[in-house]
Amino acid sequence: MDRADSNPAIAPTIKAAQSQSGTAKQDNVAAKEKRGVSVRVRLLAIALLPTVIVLPALIAFALYWWTLQFDQVLSAKVNGDLTTARQYLNRIMERDDETLSAISQSAAFAALVKGGSRSAIETFLEARRQQLHLDFLYMIDEHGTLLAAAPRQARSSNPIRWPVVAAALAGQTTTRIDLFKAEDLAELSPTLSTRARIDLVPTPAAAPTDRKVETRGLVVHSGTSIDLANGGAGALIGGELLNQNLDFIDTINDLVYKAASLPAGSQGTATLFLDDVRVSTNVRLFEGRRALGTRVSNIVRETVLGQGKTWLDRAFVVNDWYISAYEPILDSHDKRIGMLYVGFLDKPFREMKYRTVMVTVGLLALVTLITMPIFLRWIARIFRPLERMNDTISRVDGGDLGARTGAVVNSDEIGRVARHLDSLLDRLQERDRELRDWAQVLDERVIERTSELQEANQRLEATQQQLVISEKLAAIGEITAGVAHEINNPIAVIQGNLDVARELLGREAEAVKTEFTLIDQQVHRISLIVTKLLQFAKPAEFAGYFDRIAPADVLTDCLVLIQHLLNKADIAVRRDDRAIGTVSMNRTELQQVIVNLLVNAVHAMPEGGTLTLRSEDRAENSVEGVDIIIADTGIGIVPEHLTRVFDAFFTSKPQQGTGLGLSISYALVTRAGGHMSVKSELGQGAEFTLWLPSASEADEE
Repeated sequence: MDRADSNPAIAPTIKAAQSQSGTAKQDNVAAKEKRGVSVRVRLLAIALLPTVIVLPALIAFALYWWTLQFDQVLSAKVNGDLTTARQYLNRIMERDDETLSAISQSAAFAALVKGGSRSAIETFLEARRQQLHLDFLYMIDEHGTLLAAAPRQARSSNPIRWPVVAAALAGQTTTRIDLFKAEDLAELSPTLSTRARIDLVPTPAAAPTDRKVETRGLVVHSGTSIDLANGGAGALIGGELLNQNLDFIDTINDLVYKAASLPAGSQGTATLFLDDVRVSTNVRLFEGRRALGTRVSNIVRETVLGQGKTWLDRAFVVNDWYISAYEPILDSHDKRIGMLYVGFLDKPFREMKYRTVMVTVGLLALVTLITMPIFLRWIARIFRPLERMNDTISRVDGGDLGARTGAVVNSDEIGRVARHLDSLLDRLQERDRELRDWAQVLDERVIERTSELQEANQRLEATQQQLVISEKLAAIGEITAGVAHEINNPIAVIQGNLDVARELLGREAEAVKTEFTLIDQQVHRISLIVTKLLQFAKPAEFAGYFDRIAPADVLTDCLVLIQHLLNKADIAVRRDDRAIGTVSMNRTELQQVIVNLLVNAVHAMPEGGTLTLRSEDRAENSVEGVDIIIADTGIGIVPEHLTRVFDAFFTSKPQQGTGLGLSISYALVTRAGGHMSVKSELGQGAEFTLWLPSASEADEE
């Protein structure tokens, strides 16, 4: 048989405890359930997830994909525009090929060449130059010697250096774009160098440069072979300067960006660059002024001229962003000497994308606002009965066992659960009534047993406290007596031998008189420390009576006993002895109290600090007395421990003490008619105050 079952008084108590344990487990389960996600939240999530999260995410992805496609369409368009502009430029070069070939093969020209009249040839060439809008037209022999030129003053130093001229002398008709220096243009025509000259305009984002003016020129350079009168081979060379050739660039712009080919607000532009300088453009700065002399941004320059790639992207053009296309222009030496550009304003398209996104987001928000109330009403019909059941369970959990869900309109699974819950609560209320009656009986028995156990425990604690104190003091007394005896014997030997040394040395002892005196002082000091330690450790031999004690003397004696602790912890001691009166208390007991407080203060300052000892006269309730104050700068006392520091067995250092030191000290001071108090601030140290009645007041009592 179980021991609990054999005792009818204990068995109900154990069963009640088991019941309480089961209730605690249920409370833990309920707490975990409360922390979980409610059905309302889950139903709302299920209903709103498609509208609030999935649909916006899909629309955001669709908008992102659309903007990418839109940008690709813009890049494709500007690439097509660039292709058209390049084809037009190629067509101009092909036209010059055909024109020069037609001139060289015409009968009139052949007749003039055969006749050999330079004046007649130059007149013919000048007429054709003006008719074909060329800037220069000249013919040379196979050695590069100028035979005729239009205009008449045109010259060219070493024309054979140009690949176009060399190809013409070799029998090929060729047209390329070449870069002519200022002196080359001046030789052909003074007006060409003037037209080519363009002042550079500081441009944001362009590559740094010290140049102030561009004097070189881009020339459509054409050459074809001719037969000379002497039967030798020659060449007919012509060219057209592209710098500030506004008809040329405007024709490209009109061809690429026809009217209504761009949305309202956008504007197409075309530019011809010499290196990174705009030498022919319809990009405007302000007041209709063309942006001649402005420069391309450094990033475009590095991509197109530096790497030879085609740029198809947004770019900052003079003062605004454009959807741009740039491609390098190669000269007859296949060197990159400039760029061909077309582009249109990015702002209208960017605004179009922004409006599309805003309209889409607005429509989504409108649809959400319209459909969400409908979803919420549907959901409310589902979770309203659940909320009523949850409220019922909460009221029951709060102690209202009469709470019920009541009639539920729903006839589905939730309605059946609500009715079943009310039935279970009826049975639970009846069972609770029975348990309460039985619990009342158990409570009465527990109160009786608890009272008996408390009384027995108090007696046991008092007995244990006295035993611990007695055994501790007895052990300390025996050990200290033995140590004192062992120390006193060597002291006596040292003192005796010192006296013998004085006698043997006689007058010669005067030479070491200082050393002998120092030995006498230290031996006396050791004897004094041993005596005070013996008094402290065996109070039974010195207790039983009260002395008239000067607080300063007791503080001095106690400092001697703990000096080794102060030295180890690097603690500075400050004394402030203002008390004039004496106190009446057993000297050994007062030493025990002060030493205990000093040791606690040392332990509170492991990294060092300041120990302050003060004594001052102070009357309390018309009774004269003395305050003995011991303060440290240590770690302080936790606020919640301040009211318990004088309780027996209470300690904040369970591994280092028993918790009896302050309790015993408090009892000794109280027995002498005084009291102890403490104040502390965490991290700022602690201050203990002993107030004892003066000796005269104690004698009168």
